[in-house]
Amino acid sequence: MLALTGSKSKIVFKPLPVDDPKIRQPDITKAKKILGWEPKVPREEGLRKTLIYFKNLLQKEVRR
Repeated sequence: MLALTGSKSKIVFKPLPVDDPKIRQPDITKAKKILGWEPKVPREEGLRKTLIYFKNLLQKEVRR
C-alpha cells in the first residue's frame, strides 16, 4: 500500500490482541463451489481501484 499511495509513512508493528487469529489463509473454495465465483481482478489492481474509490469518496466529502 505504501508503494501504491506514494506514502512515506512509517509502519509501526504493535502486539496483536490475544484473540487475534495468528495464521490467516483465506480460502475461496466455498465461493467457487457454491456460487461459481472467482476473482477476476488481480490483487494489486484491486487495491489500486479500491484506493482510487476511497480517494474520490473523501474528495466528495471535503467538497460538502
